[in-house]
Amino acid sequence: MTGPVQQQAGDEKAGLIEKRDELRARLEAIRADVRKGLEPDLEERAIQLQNDEVLEGIAAATAAELEQVEARLAELG
Repeated sequence: MTGPVQQQAGDEKAGLIEKRDELRARLEAIRADVRKGLEPDLEERAIQLQNDEVLEGIAAATAAELEQVEARLAELG
């Protein structure tokens, strides 16, 4: 029989697993977008390079959040 504390930990773990999976998918999508390569058109390439800078920032923030989620999951066992 599980008590309220175990139930709460189980709920937290389930939420963290879901969040971890979302973050992993987001990070992979960002990496795939960056790997697409540059457009031949110079104007499009300039926009793409600006977007890549933004994506790199989002990827770094996503990776940091993913690291925190994974650390908490490790604590919960």
